[in-house]
Amino acid sequence: MAVRVVVVDDQALVRAGFRMILEAEPGIDVVGEAADGIEAVELVQRAMPDVVLMDIRMPRLDGVEATARIVDASDASDASDTAGTDGTDGTTPPKVLILTTFDLDEYVFAALRAGASGFLLKDTPAEALVEAVKVIAAGDALLDPSITRRVIEQFAGSTPPPRAAEIDLSSLTEREQEVLVLMARGLSNTEIATELYLGESTVKTHVGRVLMKLQLRDRVQAVVLAYESGLVQPGQ
Repeated sequence: MAVRVVVVDDQALVRAGFRMILEAEPGIDVVGEAADGIEAVELVQRAMPDVVLMDIRMPRLDGVEATARIVDASDASDASDTAGTDGTDGTTPPKVLILTTFDLDEYVFAALRAGASGFLLKDTPAEALVEAVKVIAAGDALLDPSITRRVIEQFAGSTPPPRAAEIDLSSLTEREQEVLVLMARGLSNTEIATELYLGESTVKTHVGRVLMKLQLRDRVQAVVLAYESGLVQPGQ
């Protein structure tokens, strides 16, 4: 099955460029384009893509709010399917990949909190864009470690106060908490394995258990939660 992609950007030339890059890759289909957040939300409901490439700064509705609406609609749909239908739909919620011009865009962290599965700079090489779409479609989060560290440290402190009282990490083992801390600091699975003297497959298992126990969608949500809970402090 081809990966279905929707491209959202207020600049027609940018959308055309992304479409050309993606459609040149076997196994990726661009199923629609939108010029702002409102169009994006409506298009996603119709086209049911696997991945949404989402610009942040757009007229009418920005990428942060559009991401939140897309994720909320998907979560509501999932709850409805689970609540009493026969579940034959089989669709999965679209993954949102944020596109930004600046790696320290003030809205990036807000977009991750809204449910985006990762972010990418607009000047990323074509092959990296294609790989990012495949990674996101496969269900993995895309958080470049070096950019993640800078974004989190720059903006985590300016988000609403940590909601530590609402977040219970007691279900995590000591090792799982260690893994969560290192994830939040922007380390990849390979780097975590080296840091903790573990095999990479073992790290993947720990990451999976963290997500399951905390009922998180993906690695991005785990990073955000680690800061909001106070487990990790910006600049540590």
